[in-house]
Amino acid sequence: MTTLLHIDASARSGGSDSIPHGSHTRRLSARFVRQWMSRYPETKVIYRDVGQEPPPPVTGRWIHAAFTPEHAREAWMQEELHVSDILVDELLRADLIVAGVPMYNFGPPAQFKMYIDNIVRVGRTFGFDRSREGEPYWPLLTGSGKRLVILSSRGDYGYQPGGRIGDRNHVESSVRTAFSYIGVTNVHEAAIEYDEFADHRLADSIRRAEAAVDTLVSMLGSVTR
Repeated sequence: MTTLLHIDASARSGGSDSIPHGSHTRRLSARFVRQWMSRYPETKVIYRDVGQEPPPPVTGRWIHAAFTPEHAREAWMQEELHVSDILVDELLRADLIVAGVPMYNFGPPAQFKMYIDNIVRVGRTFGFDRSREGEPYWPLLTGSGKRLVILSSRGDYGYQPGGRIGDRNHVESSVRTAFSYIGVTNVHEAAIEYDEFADHRLADSIRRAEAAVDTLVSMLGSVTR
């Protein structure tokens, strides 16, 4: 049975297809999951809304706890890592990760960055050994078969690689980098642009992105099966 981890990071609470000024990324991620479940109803879905319920930020105490060997952790350290452990456990169970990540000021929302900081965990999703020759860091999820779908949106247009302002887009690249670091390298993307223009160009972009989502469902489903 496939396990799908559905993550939403938008600060907006509803999709743009259901409420005025709603979230385009929630619209796309919900469409993906809805289409997927219509084809593969036996899939187990884990939902995590970091936009509305962001995980706690990394602190000095968190770092101290994370880099203390598990057998040596005190009770306060276990408590400090409690949310992180839940998020990592969800990620480890997932075969497919579908993340709605809008662009806020050229990068992902702070809420999603806090999610990344909580799942990039020494000893759980990446290894570290300062005495190891060559590269002291290595991904622990390599070979797990996990796939990541990044569904984004932006107010302007031309953020695709080679586009008019593609060099200002630090959403997909930063998410790809973080997940690659822990061993998730099978990544797919779709995005809506022109949100601030609110005209036919936005409508066209939405149609293209929704078609891309449908294609991804078909393609990834055939691989899963």
